Amino acid sequence: MDLILWRHADAVSVEHGDDFSRKLSGKGRKQATQMANWLEPRLADSTRVFSGHWKRDIETAEALTGMSGRKLTIQPALGSNADVAHLLAAVDWPENRHPAVIVAHQPTIGRLVSFLLFGEEREIVVRKGSAWWLTNRRRGDGAEGRNARPVVLRAVICPDLL
Repeated sequence: MDLILWRHADAVSVEHGDDFSRKLSGKGRKQATQMANWLEPRLADSTRVFSGHWKRDIETAEALTGMSGRKLTIQPALGSNADVAHLLAAVDWPENRHPAVIVAHQPTIGRLVSFLLFGEEREIVVRKGSAWWLTNRRRGDGAEGRNARPVVLRAVICPDLL
């Protein structure tokens, strides 16, 4: 299963303490579009797209779903302090055969990257608008046995470099 972890793009400043409703800034819309343009031709047709329920998460994900016609599933469990286990359960990792894109916040995205790559939750900085593409592969032999699923980092993409 391929799993793309995409941090929401840059957002406007907080006004009157309403962090939940912050929209993407002009820079953020550009970042989201650049990343969506990079992702779309590389994603399988069966790729599912999940987003937290914060406005900037949704707008970032819509850059991809708007160009591809993919369905966006909004998951409140993908909030800024989401539990790694809930995130993985939301997309049925690693059992689902269909790839998934998760658009969410820091520190959630960084903790999930750390957990998948190193087996423990640590703070990893993921830049706004960036995506980490991970996959797991069934291993047919070796010390871990037939059902071991090593996680492989396929790409880390920052929209400012596209």
